[in-house]
Amino acid sequence: METILKGRYKEVVIDTDGPVIIIGESINPTRRKKLVSTLQEGNFEYVLELAESQIKAGADVLDVNVGFPGVDDEKLLPETVRKLQEKFDVPLCLDSPNPKAIEAALKVAEGKCLINSVNGEEASMKALLPVAKEYGAAIIGLCMDDEGITNDPEKRLAIAEKLIERAVKTGIKAEDVIIDPLAMAVSADQKACLVTLETIRLVHRKLGHNITQGASNISFGLPDRESLNAAYMALSIYNGLTCPIANPEKITAMV
Repeated sequence: METILKGRYKEVVIDTDGPVIIIGESINPTRRKKLVSTLQEGNFEYVLELAESQIKAGADVLDVNVGFPGVDDEKLLPETVRKLQEKFDVPLCLDSPNPKAIEAALKVAEGKCLINSVNGEEASMKALLPVAKEYGAAIIGLCMDDEGITNDPEKRLAIAEKLIERAVKTGIKAEDVIIDPLAMAVSADQKACLVTLETIRLVHRKLGHNITQGASNISFGLPDRESLNAAYMALSIYNGLTCPIANPEKITAMV
């Protein structure tokens, strides 16, 4: 199955039978004080530096998250999208829990973006699926719903199926739904890694969709995170992961 994303001119094909596509994770204020401070000043130079370094390291798509306490992301996310697309021609993954910020960014974005993310909660689907349809965006479908986060891989699979079904009913192509099996920290639950890997395997085998996840989520709070992330990434790719959200400098050697 192919999911096609586009920058201004460049096209990236995420293919379940093709090479692993890297979605660069670094434009995210979490644990990046410099990014927060520069954005607060209206300075986009550091954002552009992060974009350039990730592209040079092998990122095919850039995740763009500018959310932090006190920010007006309905204004800042589209501004950031404009700045990035003035300089770089790679597809963008718009990362915000605020549907209005996502829509504002889609209004100014060129090409075909990826929305990160829509989950199985009724409110999330109602807010974002029509927006994705209107602007021709692809979506990341996150395997959680109104009942919360389940540790049953079969239930996560069912949420993925529901998301795909609702997306198609809204007018979104099935191939434009990329599933996120929901990687959780092993430090909080020792079985979290196994649950996510089994969800990846089920989605790949039964649905055949492209699959993404935050590559470093599982190692949060643990020592030697880089080694743990690398081992988990290898297992995830083996089971069907096609487009991780990751630091390209850390994983290009293994994909």
